[in-house]
This record gives sequence, C-alpha cells and structure tokens, in this order.
Amino acid sequence: MVLEYASDGNLREYLKINFNNINWEKKLHILYRLSERLMNIHELDIVHQDFHLGNILSSDFGDSNYMHISDFGLSKLIEANPNNPEKKNIVGVLPYIAPEVLSGDEGYTKAADVYSFGIIAYEIITGFPPYPDIPHDEDLAIKICNGLRPKIPFHIPKLITQVIMKCWDARVTHRPAFKELHDELYKYWEDYNYYYLKGRNKDSEIGIQIKKAEEFSANQESTNTTTTTTTTPLNYQTHPQAIYTSRLLNYSKLPKPKNEENFERELEELTKSFSHINTNDDIDEF
Repeated sequence: MVLEYASDGNLREYLKINFNNINWEKKLHILYRLSERLMNIHELDIVHQDFHLGNILSSDFGDSNYMHISDFGLSKLIEANPNNPEKKNIVGVLPYIAPEVLSGDEGYTKAADVYSFGIIAYEIITGFPPYPDIPHDEDLAIKICNGLRPKIPFHIPKLITQVIMKCWDARVTHRPAFKELHDELYKYWEDYNYYYLKGRNKDSEIGIQIKKAEEFSANQESTNTTTTTTTTPLNYQTHPQAIYTSRLLNYSKLPKPKNEENFERELEELTKSFSHINTNDDIDEF
C-alpha cells in the first residue's frame, strides 16, 4: 500500500506553530471540509472512534482540500459485531471521547464522532487544546460526565459557539448529524468568503460577528506590552499528565452524563437568537 506523505504533519502541531497566521476564512474552510470528510465516512455507516487533531494530516494545511483523516485502526461498521466483548474497552484521547462512551451508557456511535468534532472545532477556533493545564485522568473523566467542557471565549462568533455547543451536548439525540453540520458550516464559509468579504452582503450575520471578533483581538494585541507577529507560535503550558495520544481508558463507576446547570438554557438562547437564519437559503438570494 502506498500512501501520500503528510509533510505538514498533524493539525495540532500545525496550529501550535501557525495559528496566529490563520484567518477566519481559513478556519471556516477547515471546519466545513472536516465535517465533509466525516459526513462521507458516516454515509458508509462507519464510525471513526478516535477522532482528534493528531489524526488529521496534510501535505499542505495551507489548502484545506489536502486534509486527510487518518488512523482508522479503531473504526468499525455500525453494528458490525454488537456481541463483541471488546466493545467495552475505551481507547482514545480522553478530552475527545463522548461522555456517554466514557460512562459506558452507550457504545461508540455517529453521535460520539460528532462530540469529538465539537472539541476539534473548539481547538481550531481558539488554537488551544482542551484541558491542557490539568491531568487527563479519572477525575477529568468524572468532570466531563458531569458537564465540564472547554470554555469558549466570549468574543468568538455566536453562530460558531452555537455549532460547537450543539456538538458536545450531553444529550446524544440533540447533537446534529454531519450532513447538518456540513451544510451549516459550508453556508457560513460561503457567506463570509464570497459575499461579505467581497462587499456583496454586508448584512451577513457571520460576517458581522467575525468582524467584531477581529476587532476584539486587534484591541487585545494593541494593549499587549509584548510585540508579537502573525507567525509567533502559540504559547501555553501543558501539564505533564495532559496526554494527547490514544491509550486505554477504562474507568469504573463514572456518573451518568449530564450538561452543566446553565448549558441547555444558554444553548436555547443562542438557538432562538439565530432562528431567523436559514442555512439552506439559496446563495442567489443575496
């Protein structure tokens, strides 16, 4: 078997070095392309089971079309062998594993891949890995089952915050399918790239929100006493027990998954705020 050499490595290492040089158009393009890759996989009734940034490779991350999802060693056909006792073994990177899988309430499903995508989307948007400053141990697994999620900065566009929150909802049936995610993210990218940036739709909601996010970031940089450039790597400390490689994670007696107290109210408010936006609108209407 001959495989393409991924000279740019994995997306986690690429983000760490290049994040400050990635604009919003690029972030949206990466997100919608990744959702497209998983949509195609799920259409074959295959679940990945180990989806994280370390398994997203490319020979040129400058062009999102060259991204590839790798490491299908844990992947399986849905219901391929439901009586296999090994299905109870949990292998992966803890922050990306859905709480219902961690707790044993459910096995790996398409919805579990969607949860992983939500964590990945957070990482692409913020540049930071999930929970870098704490041990990735049973205590973190308990907190995740109790509703802990990475904190999305307040200046992130609310439409993107809504997408991420829907993906990591503890209520499995409330998570979107990848077809829905792809259509929504493609619409945002297209609206921003082809219409807002070119001045053809200055009322674009995603465009307005991104502009505000960029203004906030610019203000933060102007008040920073340390001069930085767009090629400055991200600087964050990683706890020695924060492990971002796949491993066996069998924890016992984890609590039944639930959302944090205000999660559902916040998500509902976001949904109501943008209910007027139809992601299926024909682009010719702009």
